Amino acid sequence: MMVYFNLKTKPCPFCAEIIQARAMKCRFCGEFLNTAKARVLEAEANAEPDTESSENGVINDGVMFAARPSLLGLIPALIKALIMLAIVWLIVKFPLESIVNDFTGSRLTIKQEMIIGRYREIIGWALGAVIVFGILYKAFYLKMIYYEVSSDRIEWSRGILDRRVDNLDMFRVIDLKLRRSLIDCMVGIGTVALVTTDKSDPEFVFKKVRHCRELYDVVKRASLEADRRTGVVHLE
Repeated sequence: MMVYFNLKTKPCPFCAEIIQARAMKCRFCGEFLNTAKARVLEAEANAEPDTESSENGVINDGVMFAARPSLLGLIPALIKALIMLAIVWLIVKFPLESIVNDFTGSRLTIKQEMIIGRYREIIGWALGAVIVFGILYKAFYLKMIYYEVSSDRIEWSRGILDRRVDNLDMFRVIDLKLRRSLIDCMVGIGTVALVTTDKSDPEFVFKKVRHCRELYDVVKRASLEADRRTGVVHLE
């Protein structure tokens, strides 16, 4: 004889995972569900949609900002790589063993110089290949990152072989900073760093994105609005 239990469920107001209706703590995100903040979020989720914020009656709850890191952020690394490739080219091009032989007065035979020169070229080309592969890998990995900002959360995906998607609730954002180097200002990119109360990502960084000032303003407004809705007060 089989007995069926009719367990009522509900979505967690913090992470939206399905949990039991009588649960006191979410087993997914670890948030307590009997706090004032949880009740505010749950009441807001059950409330009627507010259509006053949209001229056409459509809720403005979509993506507010979406971007990938710009390849222009690799300019400093590319400059270093070009310098290293120039050094590698000098190693391959010039017979260093002959120069060292002349300056030190050592007696290397022609055969020894040929062997040293052959290994010198092999090592030089190998180093050049490693440098080029490293730049290509950084560029490919950078373009595999994708950011999405909505009024409630920040979502980002990254990884090449192991693709991962995470999110950060907007009310967890405590502070944010805009960082731009001289090269960043010249090419029109920047980095926005967030200080959060999230244990997994206490400092989240939007790396080298275009329209960084717009992103800064969007996150600032969304975080303040999320704090107002949830009644969260961040203490210094």
